[in-house]
Amino acid sequence: MADIADVARLAGVSTATVSRALNGKTASPATREKVLAAAAELGYVISSNASGLASGRTRHIGFMVPFIDRWFFTDLLTGIESVLLSQGYDVTLYDLQGNESQRDQVFGSSLRRASIDGLIAASIELTPDEIRALRALGKPVVSIGGYIEGATAVDVDNARMATLATEHLLSLGHTRIAYVGAGRTIASAFQLGDARYDGWLSAMRTAGLEVEETGFWEADFDIPSGYAAAKALLAHDRPTAIFAASDEIGIGCMLAARDLGLRVPDDLSIVGIDDHKLSAFFGLTTLAQDPAGQGRLAAHLLLAQLDNPGAAPEHRTLTPRFVVRSSTARPGGAVHETA
Repeated sequence: MADIADVARLAGVSTATVSRALNGKTASPATREKVLAAAAELGYVISSNASGLASGRTRHIGFMVPFIDRWFFTDLLTGIESVLLSQGYDVTLYDLQGNESQRDQVFGSSLRRASIDGLIAASIELTPDEIRALRALGKPVVSIGGYIEGATAVDVDNARMATLATEHLLSLGHTRIAYVGAGRTIASAFQLGDARYDGWLSAMRTAGLEVEETGFWEADFDIPSGYAAAKALLAHDRPTAIFAASDEIGIGCMLAARDLGLRVPDDLSIVGIDDHKLSAFFGLTTLAQDPAGQGRLAAHLLLAQLDNPGAAPEHRTLTPRFVVRSSTARPGGAVHETA
């Protein structure tokens, strides 16, 4: 089995240079490429234990999510891994979807036992005891999709996105715009549902519209829930447009409209948030928030904190991209679509 000295001889550098190159510390891209090529030829993989003894790092990063079976979090993980794996870090996943005792175990012992260098937490609202447990680790934390005291944060302005989506419908001439999405009775991390509801409400009131004449219909963030809510809404009332708090809800609304014999967008315009992988297929107008990009940014910010332990936490709010497709149009009018 090849060792670090063999890699050094083949690359024509010192063992210290090999160590720095494989840990992403060398200042010369040419040297790093030469060392990586030699290591690949010899099948050499740097020992995380040896690297940890030299650098004080384990080269393990924790990634904590409330669900792993939802597309948003798998896209986040894809972005995070694309950065961390390229820098020689492994990612340990903590799925908090289980019961309270499982969550207690994660914060009570699993995080300490894993000896992680840092943690990325996505859409996780922490209790005071959990925050104290994280602080006791003494490791940097980056939060995605919300604020955790003392942590660097990456997020999007959910209220602003909802306002922009509603204003798009208003600009087309719609005045009866219903909201379908999570609200104040469906729990969502960092009051995500509240923020999107508030953005819709703000846009409607700014336009001088009485929201009681349009309506709020509650749905969880998935297609079946959006479908059920839209079926109930459209059987009760006939708005000319729906702002759906997520693309999955929006797709459910489109399917419900179809089953009721309504045409989108001729009879009903629908706009969502996310730019889900299915949204282009359904022609859904949406605001793209790029979870993979959020994951990449979070990983870079965490690595920067590891390199500069004394740096103050940052707060990065990302700007979504509006994608207008064929699901929105003027009331009873032609399709309004742009690139």
